[in-house]
Amino acid sequence: MDTNAKLEKLKEGLLEYGKVAVAFSGGVDSTFLLSFAQETLGTESTAALTVSAPINPPDEIEEAKLFCKERGLRHIIIENPDLLSAEPFVKNPPDRCYHCKRIIFTALLEETSRLPGGFILADGSNLDDMSDYRPGIKALTELDIKSPLRDAGLTKAEIRAELEKRGLAIWSKPACACLASRVPFGEAVTAEKVSAVYKAESAVRALGFTQVRVRHHGDIGRLEVLQEERRLLQNDEMMDRLAAIIKDAGFKYAVLELGGYEMGSLNKQRTGD
Repeated sequence: MDTNAKLEKLKEGLLEYGKVAVAFSGGVDSTFLLSFAQETLGTESTAALTVSAPINPPDEIEEAKLFCKERGLRHIIIENPDLLSAEPFVKNPPDRCYHCKRIIFTALLEETSRLPGGFILADGSNLDDMSDYRPGIKALTELDIKSPLRDAGLTKAEIRAELEKRGLAIWSKPACACLASRVPFGEAVTAEKVSAVYKAESAVRALGFTQVRVRHHGDIGRLEVLQEERRLLQNDEMMDRLAAIIKDAGFKYAVLELGGYEMGSLNKQRTGD
């Protein structure tokens, strides 16, 4: 099926829903779904729901607010659902994402039910999400959350291409998983840990790196940058600046992942790879 056929299928699905509330993170997928829903259903039949929690980068929340304001969309911010006091999430088991999604999307469903006129809650999962370890998808299925991009068969590459066609600069934005994903499974997720990660990653990005992860290993902050950007590390001044950034964020030691950034690298813990 070509992209145009997939977009037609997406349009048909949204028209069948009638009114859509998009779980809007400000990332690539949910931005495309929200903008396409507004094109298809109109502003009055489209809403954006954004969760603001310690595991979400604050700049993502601000970008989500700005996007909705510029387009006149109804935007509801749900402040700090009960994640960091929920034991199954805080303990950080391999299915942490399942517990996180259950809590967050339960709160989103409650908010959706308050919207007048029978809105349907939808998330931005795409077809590619089915190829990685995503326990959160089980929670979405259990809660009957609609995933119209995935149902239409749209891939991440196709979504980025459509955003670029529409002149939305976010098309090239790097993936930004929740900050809890930087903490190895089995180690407690705390506000202090995710805050340290966010502080370090933000400062590293400010130096010109596009995709950054600082994995939290207790006293150690392990930095990952894109493989093609490792060349930027090849001078003493940059190394010193990065070490200072990571230590200023609260880590005692700063180390570099020589292999570069790898999406979902901590997922290897599940199998012992």
